[in-house]
Amino acid sequence: MSFMTRFAAAAMLSFSTALPAAAQDGTLNISVGFISSDPIPDPRAGYNGWMLNQTGVTETLMGIDYELNLYPRLAASIDQAAPTTWRVTLREGLSFHDGAPVTAQAVVDAITPISVEGHPGYNARIANLLDLASVSADGDRVVVFSTNAPNAAFPWTLSEPGIAILGAASDDFPINGTGPYMFQEAIPDQLYRVAANTEYRLGAPGFEEVRVVGIPDPGASALAFEAGEVDMVINYPETDFARIQETGAIGFAAPTARLYFYTVNAASGPMANPLIRRAVSAAIDRDGIVQAALSGVGGVPAGTVYPAGMGWAADIAPVYDPALAEELLAQAGAVKEGGTWMLNGAPLEIDIVTYSSRAALPPTAELTQAFLQAIGVKANVSVGEYGASNDAIAAGDADMFLQAWVTTPQGDPGAVLETLLKSTGGSNTGGYSNPELDQLLADGRTTFEQSGREAIYDRVQEIIAADAAMIPVFHVSQTNVARAGLTGYAVHPTETYWLTHETKMTE
Repeated sequence: MSFMTRFAAAAMLSFSTALPAAAQDGTLNISVGFISSDPIPDPRAGYNGWMLNQTGVTETLMGIDYELNLYPRLAASIDQAAPTTWRVTLREGLSFHDGAPVTAQAVVDAITPISVEGHPGYNARIANLLDLASVSADGDRVVVFSTNAPNAAFPWTLSEPGIAILGAASDDFPINGTGPYMFQEAIPDQLYRVAANTEYRLGAPGFEEVRVVGIPDPGASALAFEAGEVDMVINYPETDFARIQETGAIGFAAPTARLYFYTVNAASGPMANPLIRRAVSAAIDRDGIVQAALSGVGGVPAGTVYPAGMGWAADIAPVYDPALAEELLAQAGAVKEGGTWMLNGAPLEIDIVTYSSRAALPPTAELTQAFLQAIGVKANVSVGEYGASNDAIAAGDADMFLQAWVTTPQGDPGAVLETLLKSTGGSNTGGYSNPELDQLLADGRTTFEQSGREAIYDRVQEIIAADAAMIPVFHVSQTNVARAGLTGYAVHPTETYWLTHETKMTE
């Protein structure tokens, strides 16, 4: 059973001669909202792998192209030898940045720590996706993976940026990857710096150096761009996107698999009642949010988890119906007195938390607050750091947590939902639990036939909508800007590829 597909077109970066000084001297400066706090960010830990994959330092066995198709990357092929056994054959002639060959045993050594508690590369989220019983080398070029149970998503999982193929670390190569750029340094919370790997198997990359600077405030990032301090901004503020292009900047906007959604506190407080959750969802004017918070250029209202046109999306339209919302509140036992909904003798009050590193999050929360207040439900909004907001919902100190996640980062529909909504999910901070949903998510892993998987995930989305297990708001189009002269770049739907896909960068 082969999963070979065509190779993707590259996300090539090249500049014309009309460049700012930084790009002319071979350096590209990119601004992002978040930089790891680890001075040597192991790509297997947390979400460190995203940045290292984006900057072309590390590569994975499998990749995802611009149509969300799976293709072999460092692998030459992947085959299912038995229901729980996968054989990955490596490409010939691969080498790490230090010149050592990429062997099957090196792959085993890189991946094994992901499942070893206490190791710096341990990652419970990825270990759960892999569900490995064992991984071993069969000669120099074949890696044999055995899973604890049949897992139809396994080949897709190998595209997860955290499953980076690494060689032995050293002082010269603290992150010893295989990609077109080599890790140089990371200043916690501030900077990643990578340099060209002139020996890259597909040819030398287009820049001598790439610097990624962390600017948490989107407004400050926009100012840095206008001042010429950075050459490119990832996630440029949507409300300023049209204006900045009038100055000569190039804008890149394309739909991605990122969803802005509310995690709900399903364990305690008013949102533990599914009728109230559905009422809140029906009260939100998603089209109004897209027009106001995104200036009409950044996204589309969401009725379900996955964006239309990228596969897996069930036919579930977003609902905006304030009258329905009030009917559901009444069914939940709330009583409207003097224009205010009362529950158990006290005003019904919803506490919303979010974070500020994405420009559209705070206004989306504030607009939700306004829509709820329009029907007589008091809502409070608190904007802080991601971690604090996550802790608040987990502790039961908040009722709704507005987040923004890529829902198919590996192209497969199950991984994120298992993390967010499965009873044992690592990011199920709202405490949602539904035995039928748990079983369906398990069935999605063990069903290999495509139509069967589509039916399973359609049903999953129906349950989420009917129970308001999470509240989708909109699917976003990533809006990036760059200095005049950038050609060949395209927004990738998973957002995990910037400088590289698999084709040599050209001038």
